[in-house]
Amino acid sequence: MLLNIENLRVSLPVAGGKYLTVARDVSFSVPEGGFHCVVGESGCGKSVTAMALTRLPPADNARLSGGVLFRGENLLAAAPARLRALRGRKGIANIFQDPMSALNPVLRIDTQMKEVERDAGILEKLLASVGLDDPRKVLRSYPCELSGGMAQRVCIAMAMASDPALLIADEPTTALDVVTQKKVLELLAEIRAARRVAILLITHNLGLVAGCGDTVSVMYAGQIVEDGPAVGILRAPAHPYTAGLIGAAPSLAGGRVEDLATIPGRVPPPAEWPENACAFAPRCSRATQNCFANNPVNGQRPTANGRTVCCFNPLPIGNY
Repeated sequence: MLLNIENLRVSLPVAGGKYLTVARDVSFSVPEGGFHCVVGESGCGKSVTAMALTRLPPADNARLSGGVLFRGENLLAAAPARLRALRGRKGIANIFQDPMSALNPVLRIDTQMKEVERDAGILEKLLASVGLDDPRKVLRSYPCELSGGMAQRVCIAMAMASDPALLIADEPTTALDVVTQKKVLELLAEIRAARRVAILLITHNLGLVAGCGDTVSVMYAGQIVEDGPAVGILRAPAHPYTAGLIGAAPSLAGGRVEDLATIPGRVPPPAEWPENACAFAPRCSRATQNCFANNPVNGQRPTANGRTVCCFNPLPIGNY
């Protein structure tokens, strides 16, 4: 297994010398060449979990526990120098949210890309490989001179310059139009096929999961509530939260925008996450008294057909 996360817990420093837990008992795996997705609403802890894998900000000052095994090596015990090496050749690379924020606005693209690869010829080939028609012109450009799609392709090229084994793509289609979104996802799929790169996609878009994911972890209030094969979960969700996300996705099958299903309430902030109860229970139509008195992640973990579901009253899915 390329990446194996075991009961990862991330706590960030807050005022008064205290720490606030923002990811709790997170566990999932990504095989060599696999495509794993982590989905959930904003504020569920997806991005901070991804940043914690190699201790990038804001997780660089976090308290971490559990295990993050990359090819058998526990990254939580790795020294800073070792982590810097793993962020380089043959290790882990990141594509961050919003390419216009990820790129330095006052530096030309060639200056920024030379931080990962000094050879201008290789840089031109990298930009050409991600579908940019005039790589030499792009290298001479500033980020403001590029479209959102072009900037995202530059970020992908920068990530691929280190020839990573694992590519973490955090909302790589944010703020892009639907046509550009499709092209970016197709590009990631091509890179995966050509280079045998494993991809960890952080997203709230279930359409992206359906189109490219092998497996998926559904995250709510800092915890994984359902995990398993993407096709099986999208066709027959077992957790009420997963079903709510799928039901809220727009469809071309009919109906009006105002007819879209919604999940009542909101994701509670981390300071309000209960340790000894199901965090989704206040928003769940299937909640029972047991849900308000027990945390299913720490208790009942029924499994079937390669999936894990943390729920005391799951939806029926055949022989589940």
